Amino acid sequence: MAKIVLISCVKKKLPYKSKAKELYVSTLFKYNLKYARSLSPDKIFILSAKYGLVDSEAEIEPYDKCLITKSSKEIKEWADCVINQIKKEADLEEDEFIFLAGKKYRKYLLPHISNYQIPLEGLKIGEQIQYLKMRC
Repeated sequence: MAKIVLISCVKKKLPYKSKAKELYVSTLFKYNLKYARSLSPDKIFILSAKYGLVDSEAEIEPYDKCLITKSSKEIKEWADCVINQIKKEADLEEDEFIFLAGKKYRKYLLPHISNYQIPLEGLKIGEQIQYLKMRC
């Protein structure tokens, strides 16, 4: 059984092509990544509104796209693509998934995944940062 951390993308990005783990530069993302590493996972992926599932080491171009402005139908289509990407990387039944991602990013993914945790569920952004600071 593998441990996989999924971190949602953020709006604040570098203006040039970078590794995914470096492209996103918000405080929340940086703490999410630090916390994810502290869990000693087998894999860390970014849930990108543009690219779907992105390996944290993969190089990608910056973009201006987020799920917050998308309709439920568009988010569901995005999630269907992400599930297909996850199936190539992990076992939806056996592996453990840790979501460091907001509700819009996980809503349509969760029904497909058997074992998951959402440590930041219900916390506002400031509370998430405080939670992560205390655990990193």
